[in-house]
Amino acid sequence: MSLHAGTQPSGGSKTEGLWREKIPVEIFDAPNDLSLAVAHRIAALIRSRASESKKAILGLPTGSTPIGVYQHLITMHREEGLDFSHVVTFNLDEYYPMNPDSLQSYHRFMKENFFDHVNVPTEAIHVPRGDLKREDVLPFCEEYEQKIRKAGGLDLILLGIGRTGHIGFNEPGSGPETRTRPIILDEITRKDAASDFFGDENVPREAITMGVGTILDAHEIILMATGEHKAPIIRRAVEEKVTNAVTASYLQRHEAAHIYLDRAASSELTRIKTPWLVREVQWDEELSIRAVIWLAERTEKAISTLEESDFHRHYLHSLANLHPNTDHLCKFVFEQLRQRIAYLEDLPAGQSMILFSPHPDDDVISMGGMLNKAVLNDNDMTVAYMTNGSVAVFDADVRRYLRFMRMSGEFFGGGDNLLEKLDVLREAMAKKIPGEVDSNELQLVKAYIRYSEAVAGIEVMGLNLSHARFLDMPFYKTGTVRKEPIGDKDVQIVLDLLEEKKPDHIFVAGDLSDPHGTHRMCYFAIQRALTTYRERYPAEDCPLVWLYRGAWQEWDIDEADIFIPMSKADLDQKIEAIFKHESQKDRAMYPGAYDSREFWERAKQRNQETASRLDALGLPEFYAVEAYVCVDELPS
Repeated sequence: MSLHAGTQPSGGSKTEGLWREKIPVEIFDAPNDLSLAVAHRIAALIRSRASESKKAILGLPTGSTPIGVYQHLITMHREEGLDFSHVVTFNLDEYYPMNPDSLQSYHRFMKENFFDHVNVPTEAIHVPRGDLKREDVLPFCEEYEQKIRKAGGLDLILLGIGRTGHIGFNEPGSGPETRTRPIILDEITRKDAASDFFGDENVPREAITMGVGTILDAHEIILMATGEHKAPIIRRAVEEKVTNAVTASYLQRHEAAHIYLDRAASSELTRIKTPWLVREVQWDEELSIRAVIWLAERTEKAISTLEESDFHRHYLHSLANLHPNTDHLCKFVFEQLRQRIAYLEDLPAGQSMILFSPHPDDDVISMGGMLNKAVLNDNDMTVAYMTNGSVAVFDADVRRYLRFMRMSGEFFGGGDNLLEKLDVLREAMAKKIPGEVDSNELQLVKAYIRYSEAVAGIEVMGLNLSHARFLDMPFYKTGTVRKEPIGDKDVQIVLDLLEEKKPDHIFVAGDLSDPHGTHRMCYFAIQRALTTYRERYPAEDCPLVWLYRGAWQEWDIDEADIFIPMSKADLDQKIEAIFKHESQKDRAMYPGAYDSREFWERAKQRNQETASRLDALGLPEFYAVEAYVCVDELPS
């Protein structure tokens, strides 16, 4: 069936549709492209200032987003001779109190991720101190401001953005007059940082931060954001009025402020989400389907009951005018969605499958319904747990298992050697301080806890230990939330499994906004392995890729290629499998700051909400639905 009865002229200049954006925004296809562009801008500034025999004064942030920038700058230093000897740096913030050698210290972060690898003079490096006596904090802040002014002000400052909209640690309520000072951290900010501190109860309640006024005094500002979880606050900062409730919105008042986003972080901007509201668009099939779904939900009508007047009242004149009548369009969109519903008999049967699960519970949380149906259809399923998940196990869970082993040791004939090991572990745990990295032995015990739970989870679906592979990828095994970059060994582990199983289908976590970053890194490892695999084997022997979402988001209706209906019994079975992950039950260590509910609650709500949305659009009514995207190759 042909969708369009006519053609739609192109929609004007490249800048058309940006009128809602009050800060210039550049959007990049991938986070690495963004990082490279920022690194090139910094390098150009350094070289320009050096050519004038002047120092480049930089304001620098911490966090996961700027790490890519620092890595590119390090590469430029090593391979292109980029000279940092005439660079002066001022970091934005630091926790208080905080020892500079602590694992979570921004002093340590900057040394490990940047300063130890380039030739910025030690005396030119400035980071707020978190180890000061209380009475020395305010004098230090005043001196910090004086040093910035004496240096001539910041030539360029890099910023991230918190979920509260903060820049630096300028929480809601901070005004444009604020300068470097101590500040009480917002609850959301502390929850966001909980993973770095092994629990939000260990996150400091205070910090020292540059003020909004200090930031706005910089000659140039670049704010960077990646990931879908940043999209809502980016839209508020860019499109809504200036307010101290979103301190990033003050960048609207700066003449040389720019925002750099990846595609995911830009997804809530009007020109991306609903571009027809701000400009003329080139209507293709994908955009037309999205617009009709949006219109149906906005008018609270089923797709088949939409009228032409609905299109005209909601700024979809050009789409309506492409068709002799809108009934043709609505029928097309309805049929497109209906054909995406896949029942048991529509799904693959008797084929080889690998389910890649970044953490040991993502398989049942994200695709328990599909996993069950794959088993029912006699597919050869391998569940590959890519990381051991040890960092997300509370010490209390370990103590519970150690207590059981000690109490039952005599029954199992464990002997003195077992009891001695249990005592060593128990004593080591008693000496731990909050936020300290676990010993290798303790990490291993926590990994075994996660592995045993994972096997119990898939047993609910009719699988057993023989169907599980524990890849234990090296990048994860740091004992901390911050991981090593994906390396050749990580990629080789994935490639070896692909070559061993030669799957017809693989399932990959397409949710790249998890707070740990582990999903994103696992995705990149699979992507690299698949590239090599496709070079070695004919296209017809390469697997179809099913992208599922994790605990944080679900695919939107217009994005999904496949909808898997679930009955109440199906959903109950999925929840039972999730319950087997007892160390993540009741209170997961890292539930994410975006949602305090347990993972089973989120999965249930997400699957039922997808079903309700399909029902409201006029499609068959189901108890719950899982959504998937199918691709031949993993997109960048």
